[in-house]
Amino acid sequence: MAEPSYEELKARLAELEKQVAGRRSGEVEFRVGEKGGVSVYGLGRFPVTLYYEQWIRLLDASDELRAFLEENKAKGKLKLKQK
Repeated sequence: MAEPSYEELKARLAELEKQVAGRRSGEVEFRVGEKGGVSVYGLGRFPVTLYYEQWIRLLDASDELRAFLEENKAKGKLKLKQK
């Protein structure tokens, strides 16, 4: 297999940079992995990956999670970003 030329590498790099520039920073993106896990990208440095049943359990507990977060926010225990 022949090595790509300098011009081909430059063209490929420009194409990849265009794709990355099209994504908004902080945009949440969902992907299904090879093993069936659903990953959420854009929340932090690493994706959050759970299986279907785990996502359903988490979504079913969303009211309790919101209450827990608000309670601990009021206590000053959560690290919050300053705007």
